[in-house]
Amino acid sequence: MSNPALQIAETIQTASINRHPSPHHDINPSTSASKKQPVTIHSPTSESSIPYSTIKPLPRKTTLPPLPDLRFEQSYLASLKGADTWGRVVWITVRDQLFLPLIQGTLWTLALAGWRFWNRSAQFSGRNVGSRIRRWWWGVNNWEIPDQGQAQGIGMTESEKFAGEVGEYYTGQFSSAGGD
Repeated sequence: MSNPALQIAETIQTASINRHPSPHHDINPSTSASKKQPVTIHSPTSESSIPYSTIKPLPRKTTLPPLPDLRFEQSYLASLKGADTWGRVVWITVRDQLFLPLIQGTLWTLALAGWRFWNRSAQFSGRNVGSRIRRWWWGVNNWEIPDQGQAQGIGMTESEKFAGEVGEYYTGQFSSAGGD
């Protein structure tokens, strides 16, 4: 016995077949691909001729060198080509796997730490372009621009500074405690 869903689909498909199609109604209209016409080549006249520079343009000058292959495996194998002893292979491996990533990570971390320090100590009250952009950005994000004296701690004792820092810490840690 066959599947009833399959039988329903077969019945609908069989009922929709047109057993006597009309050639005027059911045949596709002709297209330009239906008609076969021979190709004719016209010799260009002086008025309608195409310039040679359009047909075969001058090749572009290469201004940039080709992109280097920056995959690690390719550069590692290329540096191993000159290795003639096991000691040289070990040195190249330790240099490429240990020293270079360590130096790269250290320099990147120092750059980010310097950026954070500079950005943290940047002033909002200046008249240069950077401070205008910073004030605009803080205004767009609805952030409270810190008071210059309060941000630098001018006129505050050490205990007041510490109390302010502790208050900010607890506000940040427990601000959503009532909503839980």
